[in-house]
Amino acid sequence: MNKPTFYVTTPIYYVNDVPHIGHAYTTVAADVISRYKRLSGYDVFFLTGTDEHGQKIEMAAEKQGITPKQLADKVVERFKNLWIKLNISYDKFIRTTDDYHKKSVQYIFKKMMDNGDIYQGEYEGWYCTPCETYWTETQLLDGNCCPSCRRETTRLKEPSYFFKMSKYQDALLKHIEENPDFIKPASRRNEIISFIKEGLRDLSVSRVSFKWGVQVPDDPKHVIYVWIDALTNYISALGYPNEDDLFGKYWPADFHIVGKDILRFHTVYWPTMLMSIGVPLPKSVFAHGWWTVEGQKMSKSLGNAIDPNWLVDKFGVDQIRYFLMREVPFGLDGDFSFKALIHRINGDLSNDLGNLLNRTLGMLNRYFDGVVQPYVVGDPEDDRIAELIVSTFKEMDKNLQDLAFNKALGTIWELVSALNKFIDTMAPWNLAKDPSKRDRLGSVLYVVLDGIRALSLMLYPFMPNTAIEMRRQLNTKREIYKSTFEELCKVRVLESGQKIGEVKQLFPRIDEENLQLEIKKENEETKHAELVDYDYFSKLELRAGKILTAEKVEKSEKLLKLKVDLGSEQRQIIAGIAKSYDPKDLVGKTVAIVANLKPAKLMGLISEGMVLAATSGDRHYILELPEDVKPGSVIK
Repeated sequence: MNKPTFYVTTPIYYVNDVPHIGHAYTTVAADVISRYKRLSGYDVFFLTGTDEHGQKIEMAAEKQGITPKQLADKVVERFKNLWIKLNISYDKFIRTTDDYHKKSVQYIFKKMMDNGDIYQGEYEGWYCTPCETYWTETQLLDGNCCPSCRRETTRLKEPSYFFKMSKYQDALLKHIEENPDFIKPASRRNEIISFIKEGLRDLSVSRVSFKWGVQVPDDPKHVIYVWIDALTNYISALGYPNEDDLFGKYWPADFHIVGKDILRFHTVYWPTMLMSIGVPLPKSVFAHGWWTVEGQKMSKSLGNAIDPNWLVDKFGVDQIRYFLMREVPFGLDGDFSFKALIHRINGDLSNDLGNLLNRTLGMLNRYFDGVVQPYVVGDPEDDRIAELIVSTFKEMDKNLQDLAFNKALGTIWELVSALNKFIDTMAPWNLAKDPSKRDRLGSVLYVVLDGIRALSLMLYPFMPNTAIEMRRQLNTKREIYKSTFEELCKVRVLESGQKIGEVKQLFPRIDEENLQLEIKKENEETKHAELVDYDYFSKLELRAGKILTAEKVEKSEKLLKLKVDLGSEQRQIIAGIAKSYDPKDLVGKTVAIVANLKPAKLMGLISEGMVLAATSGDRHYILELPEDVKPGSVIK
């Protein structure tokens, strides 16, 4: 009998940065549902990979003096190594530089063109290179800043191929309305419906201003827009257009798991592309939230981005997997804090689960020399535990169908608590005092041990190493993968007569105070390692500059255009202090200037230096010098 199939994907991660906790969160979630589906009898295909084309990669590689492919090869290994460390059980890792993927992208582009859905024109508008996204004038923030990443966009005017996305607006709305599970959670579904009803525009799908990408068929001057290239991975990895290969077996995908920032591309761009080429749409796209760190948004500038490699080394892989899946409802934003992590490890894992296993095996060693006894003397309370095991599996299954990972774990922990309470109620230490109740004592311990066996199956998707260690200590020879969900739910199937394995503590408790001091020390050492020497600092040319004129930059809320006297010359400096100063109040002030900064273009204006300022909240305070300091004076 053929197994039912299940296909889940992560986004393919862009190789312009190192892996962070957000990447880990998405990928662990996909791994949990993959492992669960395999556990309950499904033929699973789990895809992840990297997005390696685009202008950002071309520019970053050029800065490093290497080729874009060399840059991609280097970063890809970081992702693959992290997935090994996080115990990710993917079936395929796709790279958009793979030859088979490029052929699939070109095939799809040509098919869309042959269907009359791609035409040539000219694109003029604003483009955000970091986000690889086009924006209209009305969508921009603070002049010409990207509404997604808040960085400045670039005005582009170039020939482009366009996809008739607007043609599929009504069909897409109809599909979303008829398939309520297509976009999850529901709040994201409403957001996308509103976006579509505002009116879909045709999409620019090629660029001529860079070369690093898949070429448009028969027109090599054009590179295919990165989102067509990237999104195609979900079917190119299955061998599309060969529909007799994996594509015919696994498509449509059961879940595309993505961050909320790329939901629109997966629920508007991607489905309209699929409609154009006549391919069924994925069953569901699930957008999860973002993580903050100790209440703050993660960013390089704040220096609070957490390296998941470090987290695993410091706390353990299953501890991190558990925390990510338990702490926050999947779909909502969450906050990472060391206090919360330590609380989960010490409370849920060490006190509840670890203590359950440790105390039960300890009693088995004490009373029966470590040999599992048969279940021979029952009690109504035993049946209640058996019923709870079955209902927990069913509740877990229901929650995981909705990717409600924290609810599934909450249900599992109710069983952990019930087993601990069962021990306290049955009081094996009292039964052990009466030789006539020896069979009942063995049966009580059997009920708990079989419950722990069931827990090992429930926990395997979330904490595979822990589950395997639990089964090793139980010394069960049963295979962890079963044939059906019904097999999973069976109770009292733990073998008896075998001697248990060596008992080890699952989760040693963490001394919170010492660990916090250790982390603080490591952070200070990291900051110390980033200190610059005098030679490095001396390369900065700091001079006094007198502001001659100041005026607001058109279409910008935060930028001022200054003319500054540096003694031997006058320069134009664009400064982001408009929210803190009225331009007329700056005229005549002598301020500190970084004079040897490379010229930069801001809002189309050249800035030839930087005004130094202190910040407090949103307020800037420029560093003013006394009036008798002459313009051009060196600051040391």
